[in-house]
Amino acid sequence: MSLSERGVELWLRVHPNAARNELAGFSEGVLRVKVAAPPVKGKANKELIAFLAQKLGLSKGDLTILKGHSSRNKLISIAGLSREELTRRLSTG
Repeated sequence: MSLSERGVELWLRVHPNAARNELAGFSEGVLRVKVAAPPVKGKANKELIAFLAQKLGLSKGDLTILKGHSSRNKLISIAGLSREELTRRLSTG
């Protein structure tokens, strides 16, 4: 997790085609996220952004995929939260 001019940046490992959307915890500084959508035509990315926005209490526009649009490993930017607040919301989510 790092802070940039765009907001807090967070590395994710996305697991598409899961039974349900859920946060699967951190592993080596990377947040693992399961999404039910398949990795076809951006469906998993859209569901990932919608799910994280809902979990964090933000709008979908506050989250941006910076790297990894077609990969399971993604770097996202989260606007409007400090690192501390992001950590708190993820731990209670």
